[in-house]
Amino acid sequence: MDLEQKYRKRNLITYPLGTVGRDGMYQLFTNFILTFILFTRNLSAAQLATITLVMVLARAFDALNDPIMGYIIERTRTRFGKFKPWLAIGMLSTAAVIITAFTSPLDGWPFIIEFAIVYFLYSITFTMHDISYWGMIPSLSSDANTRNQYTSRATFFAGVGGTLIAMLVPLLTTGSAAIGGNTKTAYAIVAVGVSLLGLVFIAFTIFGVKEPNPHTKKDPSDTSGHASIKQIVGTIFKNRELMWVILIFLLQQIGNAIIGGGLGSTYVYFEFGYEGGLYSIFSTVGVAATAVLMIMYPMISRHINRKPLMSIMMIVSGVGYALMLGLGLAMPAGMVKFWIFTIGYMLANFGQYCFYLVLMISILNTVEYNEYQSGHREEAIIASVRPFLTKLASALAIALTSATYLIFKVTDYTNQIATLEQQASLGEITEEQKLSQIGTVLGSVESGQKLGILIAMTIVPCLFMLVAFLLYKHKYTLDEAKYDSIVAELAERHEAERAAKAEAAAGAESAPADKGISG
Repeated sequence: MDLEQKYRKRNLITYPLGTVGRDGMYQLFTNFILTFILFTRNLSAAQLATITLVMVLARAFDALNDPIMGYIIERTRTRFGKFKPWLAIGMLSTAAVIITAFTSPLDGWPFIIEFAIVYFLYSITFTMHDISYWGMIPSLSSDANTRNQYTSRATFFAGVGGTLIAMLVPLLTTGSAAIGGNTKTAYAIVAVGVSLLGLVFIAFTIFGVKEPNPHTKKDPSDTSGHASIKQIVGTIFKNRELMWVILIFLLQQIGNAIIGGGLGSTYVYFEFGYEGGLYSIFSTVGVAATAVLMIMYPMISRHINRKPLMSIMMIVSGVGYALMLGLGLAMPAGMVKFWIFTIGYMLANFGQYCFYLVLMISILNTVEYNEYQSGHREEAIIASVRPFLTKLASALAIALTSATYLIFKVTDYTNQIATLEQQASLGEITEEQKLSQIGTVLGSVESGQKLGILIAMTIVPCLFMLVAFLLYKHKYTLDEAKYDSIVAELAERHEAERAAKAEAAAGAESAPADKGISG
């Protein structure tokens, strides 16, 4: 039994478990940081624009940060391998950054300056463990079905972590169930708890995963450790399939991040009331169906090829977005509308998540394509593309969200709510008074403003998804048949190389004996 088979069962448990807390941290910081700021700070238009600019610039910074981190990982050689040290360092530093972000006592421009520093630090620290984590998959197995299992299980547990946070954070931080009676205190406590959770779960991967080839020593034939920045860029830009899937993944992720990045919670609060439990239900039901997809995807992928599957999911998501928009236009606010609206989000999110799985695997499959073309796999460099695109997409989605807030003057209402939350945290008003006055504020929101938010969270993501689908269908050619052909060709090359090395070794061993006979 080879090492890959020996460690397979163990790794299929300990590797996916590691990302539960990681994605909980990601969900908290990425999807709730703007909501946290909106409902705990009074913001001018200039301050909101500055926050948005910081987010976009930090993700642009990742354009260099992520590939460089992939390059650093490729050079790393320790007795623990090249991935695990960065998992540990990255998780510890990310936890410190997140706690700092959600416990800051500052306000106004001093808070904006601190936020800029913290946000850039988060870009660096999260990258350390994110690239390390996903970069491990190609090193654990080269078999397509096994790799699908690692990917689907990891995304399942990532979904578990993200869903728990998406469900609990609104419930524990907004409305009558907020910890400590106000949003500011609640977020501080939640940030500490989620950070500790991340450290506990990453220990499963660090101490539990056994790599078939842990890369503890430098292979003389491996030149990846000597790669220059030019070679890193070349790895990306000379790989045609990778280039197309980068654009496709970015478009899909921008659309996918819009609802969860702030517009969803704002619309729910404005339309249905300031209760975190409502948004918890909305987000939890919205992603519930994806749990089935996470578990069933390996089986589905064996029966339905990726492009036909994406055609089906494009229809499913389109129906979901249409249902959300139609209800928003036609029905008055109420619980019936809320539940049907939530089901629409579930359908939209189901299709989007299937796209995500397909595209993530499509990125990983370009590792073999890269080896087929150049002779080098460059797993960590290629794996660095996915987290960079995810973070860049979230920043661009935040830019669209902030633009929506500014266009429809959402901060006119959130600033009033933030003032009431601050007064409650200082004990100047009771929780009951706070909630009553917030209800009055929300009652003054105009229908046109809510409609603008609704359009931004339905039509815009659907259009992004549609463009991504059309590009994948017509431009990405590394389908199942082509990938299998490349893997088979690589196997033949490796076998030929092993045979040549064995023949050379046999010749070297027989040379002294031959010399002795001739003498």
